[in-house]
Amino acid sequence: MACAELEALRLALLNITGTTDEHAKRHAEAELEDYLGDADPGPIQALANATTLDEAQRHLDAALVDLEEEATQIDDDDPQAGYLRGRLVAVRDAERSLRRLREGTDALLDDLGEAHHTLHDAFPVED
Repeated sequence: MACAELEALRLALLNITGTTDEHAKRHAEAELEDYLGDADPGPIQALANATTLDEAQRHLDAALVDLEEEATQIDDDDPQAGYLRGRLVAVRDAERSLRRLREGTDALLDDLGEAHHTLHDAFPVED
């Protein structure tokens, strides 16, 4: 089992930030080989191709729903059960981190807007 959701999120964040870490990209793409070539893309492929935080959040949420369903259906005596449940915890944590990143980005945008207005209040521009 691959940590598909986490690797897809890494690819999304590489896309969003414009980071060109070829090693990280190749590693993630290798982990996602079974997901990236599908003609009918699911949430993992859509997440890997996300170019905005909103897209990443939406597709990660969809992937998390699929993972939660998979985790509820696995037998407790299945050798992969512990790993699958651990993966679920890690993906939920990543989803919270992505939400915090989004909130921080929104706060930064608000702060920049406020700074802009404060600057214009201090130094009015005549029309």
